[in-house]
Amino acid sequence: MHSQQLEKLRLVRGDPVLEPGEQLEKELYRDAFECMTLLSQRLGSQKFFFGDSPSSLDAYVFAHLAPLLKIKLPNGKLQQHLNSLNNLEQFCSNILLLYFPSDQREAPARKIHVQSDSSDFDNEPHMRRNQILSVLFAVGAMLGYAVLTGIITIKRERPQLKNSSHEDGDEEDED
Repeated sequence: MHSQQLEKLRLVRGDPVLEPGEQLEKELYRDAFECMTLLSQRLGSQKFFFGDSPSSLDAYVFAHLAPLLKIKLPNGKLQQHLNSLNNLEQFCSNILLLYFPSDQREAPARKIHVQSDSSDFDNEPHMRRNQILSVLFAVGAMLGYAVLTGIITIKRERPQLKNSSHEDGDEEDED
């Protein structure tokens, strides 16, 4: 994956001898900061990039900026820069509120609850049944796949009709 991303960067930047390292990282951060700053300037005080209604550019920009706002990253340089650009941060927040309202309401409620001496099955009454059904379905699917692909073969033997030997013997005695 690393080499694929380097190859993409080589193509985008037009640098055939692009080598990974601190210099490349600094250049990429500088380009990202510049890009976000230019987007912020283009957005200005508008709600969307081309007025009051969203466009494909808005969707594209949101798709790249929203993860920066929402995901905790090991290096927060881009997040800090995005947070300093109030209009871009507001742009992402507005789209989240308009198009993903349930996510916004649920976000503060998403906390890790530590339960002491109580099972998880108290929270949902049918959880055990759902788990058992899920396991049975998974096992059935795996077995079905194994049979259909020939990993497991089922041999069927036809039942043989037995001629009882004492009946045959009786017939011989009568003759």
